[in-house]
Amino acid sequence: MIDGLYTILYVTDQQLSANFYSSVLNKEPRLNVPGMAEFDITEKSVLGLMPEVGIKRLLGEKLPDPSQANGIPRAEIYLMVDNPQEYFERALQYGARELSKLEKRNWGHHAAYCFDPDGHVLVFAKESIKSSTLRS
Repeated sequence: MIDGLYTILYVTDQQLSANFYSSVLNKEPRLNVPGMAEFDITEKSVLGLMPEVGIKRLLGEKLPDPSQANGIPRAEIYLMVDNPQEYFERALQYGARELSKLEKRNWGHHAAYCFDPDGHVLVFAKESIKSSTLRS
């Protein structure tokens, strides 16, 4: 049984990323110590920010250097929020780069896309139609 989810982003500058996510999420990190910052996203999901040099030091030579992939997205943080436009605008205000404005998507969400300061894809979305109508 899975009892929670931690998503950890490898970041260039932990404090810069912690400040960005604190401003965008409108909450302080529950943990912010050298090597890791964590934000509660839901009761059982956490967004972590770990310096690239830290994960490289922890796992060594078997791990390809994350700094070599800066700005090359390989995943996204998809946040379901009450007001995606508000979050999207706040992200842009604090340094995110716009990818796609808030639009109705064919999977039943309104979603807006941007890059965070490290080039991770960050999405703010809200359900626009019930998922069951998509399966019909």
